This record gives sequence, C-alpha cells and structure tokens, in this order.
Amino acid sequence: MVIDFKGRVAIVTGAGGGLGRQHALALARRGAKVLVNDLGGAVDGSGGTVTAAQAVVDEIRAAGGEALANGASVTDFAAVEAMVQQAIDAWGRVDVLVNNAGILRDKSFAKMSMDDFRLVVDVHLMGAANCCKAVWPHMVAQQYGRIVMTTSSTGLYGNFGQANYGAAKLAQVGLMQTLAIEGAKYNIHVNALAPTAATRMTEGLMPQEVLDALKPEAVVPAMLVLAHESAPTRTILCAGAGTFEAAHITLTQGIHLGIGAEVPEQLAARLAEVTERAGEQVPQSGAAQGTNEVGRALAARA
Repeated sequence: MVIDFKGRVAIVTGAGGGLGRQHALALARRGAKVLVNDLGGAVDGSGGTVTAAQAVVDEIRAAGGEALANGASVTDFAAVEAMVQQAIDAWGRVDVLVNNAGILRDKSFAKMSMDDFRLVVDVHLMGAANCCKAVWPHMVAQQYGRIVMTTSSTGLYGNFGQANYGAAKLAQVGLMQTLAIEGAKYNIHVNALAPTAATRMTEGLMPQEVLDALKPEAVVPAMLVLAHESAPTRTILCAGAGTFEAAHITLTQGIHLGIGAEVPEQLAARLAEVTERAGEQVPQSGAAQGTNEVGRALAARA
C-alpha cells in the first residue's frame, strides 16, 4: 500500500516550524493541498506574524505543491472558522486536520501562575477543540475526515514542571475518544500522536546528543498513518527517533466488594487485586466501566 494524499486537503496548525513544518511538507510531498497555519509567536505564545507560515508555503510551492498560509490563533474561534473557510474557498473541502499548535510555559506547579496554566490549556485543548468544531460540519457533509490530535508523554505519564501542558495534552486524548465515537458513522477517524522530537520547544531540555537523535522527521510517518484514508480510529501512537509504540487507557477486571461500613478497609487491603493488570481491557467507550461494575454487582447477588 502506498500512503498518498492526492486529491486531499489538509490543515496543519503550528506548521511554521519544527514538527508542524515537517508534517506540512510530508503531506504536500504525498499530494495533499496544505493550509499552513502558524501564529508565528514565540515558544511561550507571545507575538505573532504570518512570516513563518508563508516560508513553509513557499517551500511547498517551490517543490511543485499547492499551499496557503494562515496566521490565525487557534484560540480565536472566529479566526479558526475563517481559516477553514479559506481552505474551502480555495479547494472545496477539508479532509485532514492535524492539531499541532502549542506553547510552553513550564514551571513547577507551586510556582506556576494560573494565567500560565490557563493559557497553555487554551492553546492546546481549546485550540484543538476550536479547529475540530470548525472542520466538523464539512467533514460530516462530505462523509469523510481524518483528525490527528497531538498529545504528549507528559499528558499520558506526567513530567516535572509541566502540569499545565500535561493536563492539556491528556485532555486532547479525552476529546479524541469521544469525537472518534461520534464521528464513526460519518467516516471521520480521530487519533492522537504523542511525539518525541527536538524542536524549539525542547531546546535546553535534553543533551545535544539526544536532540540530534530526535529529528522531527522521524515522527512524521506516524502522523501520515493516522491521517491517511486507511487510518485506524481512537488510536494513540507514540513516535520518536524512528521508534513507534502505542499507548492505551485500560480498565482492569477489578473486584466486587459491595456496600458496607468495612468496604474502605477491605479495599485498602485488596488494592493490589484491583490494580492487577491481567485481563485488563481497552474499553470501546466510557460505558464499559459501568457495565463491568454493575455486572459484577449483579453476579454477586446471584
């Protein structure tokens, strides 16, 4: 199978540099018409210019591809709607959305201002939600869509000094889970990518030798797989340095203890049984938890 995007239209946010730029270039090389969005701000989200997005567009066009630049902030829903309309007006459809825009305002939680917490959540979570909301009616109407969220190992597993970033990144997974369920009947597949890549957001955080191994290009294959017509849905792919893994949010079998005054002590004593991972499942929806719990309760009564 050849993964190509001929006839497809893609929007990539935060595509003026780093990983987003590589995403945009790869999609264009494989035939997609690409709207390159980038606010053009600093790593902390300050400032803004369309210059970075336009440079990527110029690069795509120089290679024979089709691309448009857009400098909207993903936190501005009206501007995001106008961005999507820009793609519709030019090419008549939107097939792929890669939610890649992001900022960092790292500090330990004790030292972090709530303004910095809120801004990071606004960019990563609300930015992704704004973009999804803007493309959704078009994807429903055309009965086709592929959306890629950009999550992070920080969201999945935690990282010191990144409470705001981690909260926003795991929230994108929650958004992905529900949109994938709601989009299924419209052939809209929604997935998440957890990249490990050396970009300006990671400068100074890792030794240079490690950064050299973590070229953004090494993450791109996972994005292409998740954005293609053959993509799975509700999948979390992890990628870095040419290695690819999958992350799962699972539910253990658990135990039934019922209701009673001694249940807290019983639960504490048997917590290892509750967390035992043998036989765990990857639920198809949130209903799986309640189904398991009620099923065990009814079985205990029988």
